[in-house]
This record gives sequence, C-alpha cells and structure tokens, in this order.
Amino acid sequence: MAGDEKAKAKKEQMKGKAKETVGRTVGNESMTAEGQAEKSKGDARQAKEKAKDTFKD
Repeated sequence: MAGDEKAKAKKEQMKGKAKETVGRTVGNESMTAEGQAEKSKGDARQAKEKAKDTFKD
C-alpha cells in the first residue's frame, strides 16, 4: 500500500510540475496555479509517506 501512495505522490508532483511549466510558457496564470497546487499536494503526500516509514521502524 505504501508503495502505491509513494507512486501517486511522484505522479502528482510530475504532473503538477508539467502543468506549471506549460502554464508559464503559454502565459496562463490559472494553469500555473493549478500546477503549483498539484505539485504541493504531491509533496504533502510524499512527506506523509516518509513520516509513516520513519515511525514504522
């Protein structure tokens, strides 16, 4: 299960980064903001999984 969550986190981070980059390239501020939010969501999910791994041991 933890592996699935880690994969989701990475996927969200990459998707958010791509959306942010495309938004900046085309000058679309709302797309840039969406990308930043998605990336942050992925960062938070990854941090949660790392914390769970720390306390698991």
